Amino acid sequence: MASAPTAGSDQLVQHPAGHDGELRSAVEELRQGQWWSTRTLLTRSWGDPSLWASRTQVLGAVAGHNDVLRHWGTEEPTAFGLTTLHTRVAVDRALLAGQRQPGSRDAVALEVVARQWCWLAASVLGGDPVPWLGLLTLAQLDLEQARPEHKVPPPDEMLPPGPWALFDQARRTDPWGREAFHRMLRFWLARGESGPAANFLATYVPSAPEGSALHALPLYLYVDRYRRAERKDAVQLQWTDDERVRDTVLRAFGHWRAALGQGTRWPVTDESHLAHALWASRQRREAAEVFAAMAPFISLQPWQSLADQPGDLLRQAMAQSYAVAAG
Repeated sequence: MASAPTAGSDQLVQHPAGHDGELRSAVEELRQGQWWSTRTLLTRSWGDPSLWASRTQVLGAVAGHNDVLRHWGTEEPTAFGLTTLHTRVAVDRALLAGQRQPGSRDAVALEVVARQWCWLAASVLGGDPVPWLGLLTLAQLDLEQARPEHKVPPPDEMLPPGPWALFDQARRTDPWGREAFHRMLRFWLARGESGPAANFLATYVPSAPEGSALHALPLYLYVDRYRRAERKDAVQLQWTDDERVRDTVLRAFGHWRAALGQGTRWPVTDESHLAHALWASRQRREAAEVFAAMAPFISLQPWQSLADQPGDLLRQAMAQSYAVAAG
């Protein structure tokens, strides 16, 4: 570990594409209003549902900041994947508006538009998981479960009614797709229901494939528990005093290592949650290993949910972890 990167801010890079070099190139072009690399990338990504979902999620988030999709649509109205990206942008806008101004006229209108894009995308490109992921994302806004599709009977008696049919649709082409599980988890957390969230993870995560990034899901729940707590100091002890939490963190670390052995990478935000959980659990040597593998990339989360000065906490965690690893 002597050659591990330092915690200096000049070496930390935040980029939505993370380790995906092809995606980084497309993102930079999209930011400049160009879509040629995106067009090629979408064609190359189709056929791998997980890759398609993750790349369109990033591309949609970037495209929502300019008019690149409108210009692209003017020149190539039937371009492959263009409807999917429009759907991503529409869902992102509706979610943001619904969270900031729930029930407002603008928020309701944007949600209607987003749902229309989801159904259009489902009709344009068969086998695309994004329309169902979009509808599952919008379910977070229905806190009262007013829509029938958001209170479907559960597949397990441990679980309450929820958007299970949408979840199943999203999983139809990608049974262990990362985003579907994250969206389902956020559905429960948006309602402040940590119990159902924990039961959901307990039902599904143990069966996730070896090396799957889904094994990082419980780490998100621990951060949410801390974020909502009134007594932060008490909840902070979950990482050091709760044996089940520590076991889960180390189990996730084992799956992260397995993924590397399989030649795959977890998203940077999952690695960031893992590095934090290992550091907070005082598994500093293991945390240093994850930090070093992430380099030079970082994620704002979970640090932004844990401290008023997230950059300081991140650098502290890196410095302490590298110090132990080098000792």
